[in-house]
Amino acid sequence: MTVVLEPIGVIHTPFGTKDEAPIHGAFHPDVIGTVEVYPEFEDGLADVETFSHLILIYHFDRHGPVHLIQPTFLSDDPHGLFACRRPGRVNPLGLTVVRLIERRGRELVVGCVDMLDHTPLIDIKPYVRRFDCYPEANDGWLEGRKNGPKPPGRE
Repeated sequence: MTVVLEPIGVIHTPFGTKDEAPIHGAFHPDVIGTVEVYPEFEDGLADVETFSHLILIYHFDRHGPVHLIQPTFLSDDPHGLFACRRPGRVNPLGLTVVRLIERRGRELVVGCVDMLDHTPLIDIKPYVRRFDCYPEANDGWLEGRKNGPKPPGRE
């Protein structure tokens, strides 16, 4: 089976390199970026401005090698690929919840960005509290780990 994904736009951020990008946008809520939706998909943005947050799904177009087990940003211990969120994935798709600040036609101004500048946008979904928030969820091996700086050279 072949899966073909068509970008619907491009994400613009202040991050030109992996070392500049934060571990996760939630750690840097004041970092602003823009989402440029291609003209042929603009009609799909109808009513998007009624949401405070959006889920961006994008292509990790500059990811490194895929390792099924390796250390992560927040742990020197090795963890499985499917138990972490690093970019080097079998199918290089990223997901970030961003805060919608403003819609300007086919451009969305968003906060909490963590992706690299010129990242291909695959999809946008509204973040809906009653669908997307599970207060009883646990944090797995991340439970109790403090946020820290991104170790150099790690994806």
